[in-house]
Amino acid sequence: MQTPTSADIVIIGGGIVGSATAYHLTRRKAGRVVIVERDPTYAYGSTARSAGGVRHQFSTPENIALSRATLDMLRRLQAEFGPDADIPFREQGYLIMASESGVGVLESNARVQRAAGAETIIYPKAGLAERFPWLALDGIAAGSFGPSGEGWIDPVLLMTLLRQAAVAAGAVLVKAEVVGIDVTADRAAAVTLTDGTRIACGALVNAAGPQAGQVARLAGIALPVEPRKRYVYVIDSRRATEAMRAGPLTVDPSGVWFRPEGGTFLCGVSPDEASEPPARDLDHVDETEFHDVVWPTLAARVPAFEEAKLLSAWAGFYDYNTLDQNGIIGAHPAVKNVYFGNGFSGHGLQQGYATGRAISELITVGRFETIDLTHFSYDRIASGEPLLELNII
Repeated sequence: MQTPTSADIVIIGGGIVGSATAYHLTRRKAGRVVIVERDPTYAYGSTARSAGGVRHQFSTPENIALSRATLDMLRRLQAEFGPDADIPFREQGYLIMASESGVGVLESNARVQRAAGAETIIYPKAGLAERFPWLALDGIAAGSFGPSGEGWIDPVLLMTLLRQAAVAAGAVLVKAEVVGIDVTADRAAAVTLTDGTRIACGALVNAAGPQAGQVARLAGIALPVEPRKRYVYVIDSRRATEAMRAGPLTVDPSGVWFRPEGGTFLCGVSPDEASEPPARDLDHVDETEFHDVVWPTLAARVPAFEEAKLLSAWAGFYDYNTLDQNGIIGAHPAVKNVYFGNGFSGHGLQQGYATGRAISELITVGRFETIDLTHFSYDRIASGEPLLELNII
């Protein structure tokens, strides 16, 4: 298909947020929608390399609402997408543990989560020992567990379902990279592609994931989003029990996490600022973090992992919001037809569906209709006032 030279809405990035935005815009019959995606294989995008988590356990009501929207969609998947739609949901929960100093935060967060409809349970140490006997609980005072509505999905299945639905409804997918954005007065007028093609646009959506900050600079806009490299390790242990394989995604107070995946386990950790790996070359995986941080922590927390074997690993990028690690959703206050769906810092997969819906609402009716995401707007970026989320993993 020949690349269009104009569109009502141009979306830069075809990952989960871009695909969801296109899907909701086509459902609203918002006009001609063009998605520009530089990696047609999606092999190096954040979505495809995600661990696929879906959880309610956030401290911010908006984050909970965004993730619950994905859960609601999964519950009515066939009704919305047709009888052949299938995204298995491993609803095994999240378990977030805390030392004595962190119990108050767990309890405060649980109150927010329950008010939003979640079923979060706070287990004291004795309760954790009874419910999860495979854990070693030295230094643990309590744990927050989501018994329903939390778990993980295949991220590629969700992204593909949304993108294919959008294309089937008329969205056009262009395999190219945006190298220029023309801004005239208070509007983005057009994007320029690598081959020189210019696509005029009525609205422009930045859904470029880890490259969102770079894309924003093409329009002269400062956006504090950059790629941060994260590793996911695949391990196995011959001592792992069936209860462990049926267990939740478990987060140690150190930030080290693990979850079952078929007959193996996935695990990882978000490093501190001083230990951030270079944000390049996703084909290169440094196992130092596993041997120095992840495995020792797992072995101490789960005795069955003392003999864990590293089978493989992969790397992916967070679209990391350096201000507050929360999503940026909404229009730019000066370049008024530019919209953002960026900076989710590791929870974009579970929040992409509702983010796309929110952006489609802003474009078509000029306001949020389903979830009020005003607190996630660009205004806090402009003022430098972070919106803090206490449960970043």
